[in-house]
Amino acid sequence: MTNTDWKGRKVLITGGGGFIGSHLAERLVALGADVRVLVRYVSTGRRGWLDHSAVKSNFEVVLGDTRDFSCVRDAMRDRQVVFHLAALIGIPYSYRAPRAYVSTNIEGTLNVLEAGRELGTERIVCTSTSEVYGTAQYIPINERHPLQGQSPYSASKIGADKLAESYHLSFGLPVAIARPFNTYGPRQSARAVIPALITQALVFSEIHIGSLSPTRDFNFVTDIVEGFLCMGTREQAVGRTINFGTGVEISIGNLARTVGQLLGKELTLVSEEERVRPANSEVERLCADSTQACELLDWKPSVTLEEGLHRTIAWIEQNLPLYREGHYEV
Repeated sequence: MTNTDWKGRKVLITGGGGFIGSHLAERLVALGADVRVLVRYVSTGRRGWLDHSAVKSNFEVVLGDTRDFSCVRDAMRDRQVVFHLAALIGIPYSYRAPRAYVSTNIEGTLNVLEAGRELGTERIVCTSTSEVYGTAQYIPINERHPLQGQSPYSASKIGADKLAESYHLSFGLPVAIARPFNTYGPRQSARAVIPALITQALVFSEIHIGSLSPTRDFNFVTDIVEGFLCMGTREQAVGRTINFGTGVEISIGNLARTVGQLLGKELTLVSEEERVRPANSEVERLCADSTQACELLDWKPSVTLEEGLHRTIAWIEQNLPLYREGHYEV
């Protein structure tokens, strides 16, 4: 199946109002898919980033909660492909509310899997995270790397991944697990490091961040969306967990310096205690081996870090009032 084969395909995206989910929804609309989006209910009726989308009239939006099985089953009814992105993702907040991560990330995933089993869904793509690997025991990290729950968030995602794997092995459910390394780009909240850096750097010269030494493998959101599309179409993806990353790591300190260079500013970096993870919880190195994605799915990243940062800076600069620059978001 190629991207042209999405035309008319009935798709559900859980968490489609979020950062990656909204980009995926728009891409699928552009490819001609019949897109339904499950967005977490709030009393204001807001639909996340979809409220700002130029193609918002092309989505069917269902307000609900993945923690409610009936809600999930109803949203999944008549859908051929389900992209499950709904999750609690902030690592610092997982220290404060770990049970919320279990109920959303593990029980929510269980509801998607059970509904898919009941409804005979053709493909379920579950969203993992490179955080499940913990600090790298070797570089680059392939899919055989041990899993380490170094935060309640990562532990909840390990649980969700293993549930998805078990439903494929136990019941033959056509599950594929996409494991993106750190994704960034327009619409990402300031709880993530790149928008946290950019929003501060646009206003201040003194930048408050956490640890400077950890390294990450950063991926522009459009590349990750293309990876999701591959996971939703290629038969080789079924039953597999597949990494998506550039294979290039950069320290947080050097990332901040790069942002300063792109803005033409000399930045002073301050490691702020509030932003530093507990010592044993900090993931020191992440760098992807994406051989499987390349060989099985013919996927490779196309946006360099410098180009992606340029695009992200431009978007944040135009949308700075949406952020609380300098405020620490957990």
